[in-house]
Amino acid sequence: MLKGWRAPALLAVILAAAGGAYLYLRDDVPTEGARAGAARLMNDLMSGKGPVGGPFTLTDQDGGRRSLSDFRGRLVLLYFGFTYCPDICPTDLMSVGNLIRSLGGEGDQLQPVFVTLDPERDTRKVLRAYATSFHPRFVSLSGTEDEIRRVATSYKVFFEKVRPPGTNTYFIDHSAYVFLLDREGRFITLFPPGTPQERMAEMVREQLQKR
Repeated sequence: MLKGWRAPALLAVILAAAGGAYLYLRDDVPTEGARAGAARLMNDLMSGKGPVGGPFTLTDQDGGRRSLSDFRGRLVLLYFGFTYCPDICPTDLMSVGNLIRSLGGEGDQLQPVFVTLDPERDTRKVLRAYATSFHPRFVSLSGTEDEIRRVATSYKVFFEKVRPPGTNTYFIDHSAYVFLLDREGRFITLFPPGTPQERMAEMVREQLQKR
């Protein structure tokens, strides 16, 4: 059970958000395989089937290898997305930045982390400028497609590259959650898109009081 939420209410919010992402990013119909994959990961996340998250190591915006353990001692706000995302990602990342600022000095105990789901286009230069525009302490992480998929799957995050018919570009369909991790990097809860900032701040403060 995800802390701080009643499961039916949270499921309704996530389903609505996931459906909206499909409609927004795709003008073709999601494949049955994509629907099944997204539904399976969402079900695993909601039902608590298996662990969520775990240790990982990826490459940061400066080319160094960074591990989740590097952030030990701080709460982590973890987000998976891509810089070419037209709406959902920047809105969520702005919420994270605003949340940290709203906490004043307590915000220094939070570490925001952005993991790209689009390593093909999200170069180090792009990542360096992107996430820090929402908050200067953001760490952006990338890696090979296999590395990123392993990490995303461990957090039950679905993503798929989609090429609309008749175009030479692509989008990334993906789950859009802000994950809250404790000072040891363990999953606590998640915030679906549209979670009120006051609610996020309340839950973060509860964790900041724990030692």
